[in-house]
Amino acid sequence: MIDVFAAIAIGLGAGAAAFLGALLLRPSRHSMPEAAAALAPVPERTEILLAGSRVIDMTASARQMVDCAEGEPLDWTDLVCALTPLFGPLPDQPPQEETSLTSEGNPDLRLLISPEGPRLRLTVTGAPLGLGAQLRLQADRADLDRLRRTMALVPCPIWQSSDSGQTLWHNAAFEDICAQMGSAADGPCPFDLLPAEDEEDTQISRVSAADLQTGGTLWFEVQSHRVPEGWLHVALSIDAIITSEMSQRNFLQTLTRIFAHLPIGLAVFDKERRLVLFNPALIDLTALPADFLSVRPNLLSFFDMLRDKRMMPEPKNYQNWRDKLGDLIAAASSDLYIETWNLPSGLTYKITGRPHPDGGIAFLFEDISAEVSLTRRFRQEIETSHAVLDCLDDAIAVFSQMGVLSFCNEAYRDLWNSDPDITLTETGVTDATRLWQAQCRPTPVWGDLRDFVLNLTDRAIWDAELDLLCGQRLICRVEPVAGGATLVRFSRIGAVVPHPEPSLHDA
Repeated sequence: MIDVFAAIAIGLGAGAAAFLGALLLRPSRHSMPEAAAALAPVPERTEILLAGSRVIDMTASARQMVDCAEGEPLDWTDLVCALTPLFGPLPDQPPQEETSLTSEGNPDLRLLISPEGPRLRLTVTGAPLGLGAQLRLQADRADLDRLRRTMALVPCPIWQSSDSGQTLWHNAAFEDICAQMGSAADGPCPFDLLPAEDEEDTQISRVSAADLQTGGTLWFEVQSHRVPEGWLHVALSIDAIITSEMSQRNFLQTLTRIFAHLPIGLAVFDKERRLVLFNPALIDLTALPADFLSVRPNLLSFFDMLRDKRMMPEPKNYQNWRDKLGDLIAAASSDLYIETWNLPSGLTYKITGRPHPDGGIAFLFEDISAEVSLTRRFRQEIETSHAVLDCLDDAIAVFSQMGVLSFCNEAYRDLWNSDPDITLTETGVTDATRLWQAQCRPTPVWGDLRDFVLNLTDRAIWDAELDLLCGQRLICRVEPVAGGATLVRFSRIGAVVPHPEPSLHDA
């Protein structure tokens, strides 16, 4: 029994000891925050220590803020460049008294400058970041790295300046351009930009700068955009455009000098249908005032002035013709516009429209009055000659140097019952002799006649007698004429026909 009671006592004692131990070892509610605070990480301090103007020590957080590598030598000037965007302008020399600065964008962020004997301590304090802000900062840092790489690879200069023209930020391309121009990238803007207008948020300037490395000239088109800190500028190189414009201008001047001596009037309109080029012959032919042409009139005004000067045919309905001027422009643009103007003064002009590069149109004014008059007179003489030959009783046929029948009179058509003018194909000497041979008795004359027509050597007049199947007798006379042509004349027997030389057939 004693052993049983001893075992029970021992068990009760052990249970009580365990219960009291659990009570003593459980932490109290009041002691939990202090324990958590003791286990929480202590935020790293952001401090920089200087000796004179040289940085001798800085924490890892400070190196991250200044964006420098460990062991990289820095001085007060480097700190001013790094901290000015955060805390505003700093003095050029390290201050000798305690100074406190507050960030304009974040009032909780402060910079304390404390002299410590020959040394100077810079301490940055601010409210700790929450987890969400840290995650957002990490994402923004990734975007910032991508933007920095992009700006470093962009070939065009990009920079930001204040309203006074001081450069606040720039990319690598801007630094390269400044090196070519011999100016500092962190100084005033090297480009002579147009003065900013208060009411405009964007302006475009075309500027040039001397290239000290090559001795040439650099041309840029600068787009300036208003931003809260001042202006953001983007410069695009337009050297190729300037070279093209200068080449076009020189070419245009060369054409102007060449066209000044042409007797044909020239009027060139650009794609906006404005007169961009004309020569003195245009003034002489159209009687348009030079001051009117110099103000670059449009195409409609140009034709209106021609109508006022009576230098174009008067249409029946000028308003309808003016409305159809678009068709004229379209025809000239496709190289299909050619007209002949018979002016009231008796002159005749040939107007030709030709397409011009870049959507322009060129009109040529040519005085063809002499040519038309000569053509009319020549045509009248030909008609008179034909009428005279048609009055002759002898049948006449004229063959060209190539043996093609080019003319025959009315007596020829009646004699051989043939009209070569109504056929669509040309009639050669072989076809004509076959026709004649079919209506005549056999004779060796036809081969000699063909050889004579196609012969290009010296030739003499000859003739031969022919007997038609109807019993009529003819005398065929063959004689050369100017230009290698041959005239063949058929005369009826009984008519007086001179025979200055013996016939080839008789010989």
